[in-house]
Amino acid sequence: MSEAAFDDSEINQDDSQEDVMTPAELIAKLEEAWLNEKFSPELQENKSEVVECVMEQLTHMESNLQRVKKGDAKASIHRMEVDRVRFVLASYLRSRLQKIEKFFPHVLEREKTRADGEPSLLSPEEFAFAKEYYDNTEAYLKAVALKRMPPNLQSIDMLKAVPEPCLDSFVFLRVKEKQENILIEPETDDQREYVVDLEEGSQHLMRYRAIAPLISNGAVQLI
Repeated sequence: MSEAAFDDSEINQDDSQEDVMTPAELIAKLEEAWLNEKFSPELQENKSEVVECVMEQLTHMESNLQRVKKGDAKASIHRMEVDRVRFVLASYLRSRLQKIEKFFPHVLEREKTRADGEPSLLSPEEFAFAKEYYDNTEAYLKAVALKRMPPNLQSIDMLKAVPEPCLDSFVFLRVKEKQENILIEPETDDQREYVVDLEEGSQHLMRYRAIAPLISNGAVQLI
């Protein structure tokens, strides 16, 4: 993303933090979250602050572009960049909603049981959507099927009825920070434990379960 396509002022992602990001760094954060969400089998931690900052910048740029004379080549380039970022943002949010719809009971259960201080999986809007989707699905099943079943079969456990994300699926990743002694396969009766070192800049095809924590802390990027 061209930094020139956005205002050159720095963006404060969180007023309570001293860290600030330039527009180019902000877009890089969005693209990283987008790729991680797109290629991971389970829902990732929400990046609502990044989304809100990007939307503010897009609104600001739209306002600036409206004041540019028609036919300006530079404005056309900026317009293409703005449209590209809008696509990335929409695809990111769409990927999250699709996972919420697919795994809604597990997403809500994970949110309910997360430890104090652990980052929230869902934004407030996503939580409201997931809860409404759960309630509507349960009401629909009761109306069209369960009420016609014998009394002892008129209840349903959503956690058992809806498949969980497959955490053993394989994903491609690029290492951003060197990692040592990553456990790939635990020790069993038939084999010893299998650990590897991940060199910065290297790319790998690995089980998602083994590297899921490294995605959360930003040490690896799904590709």
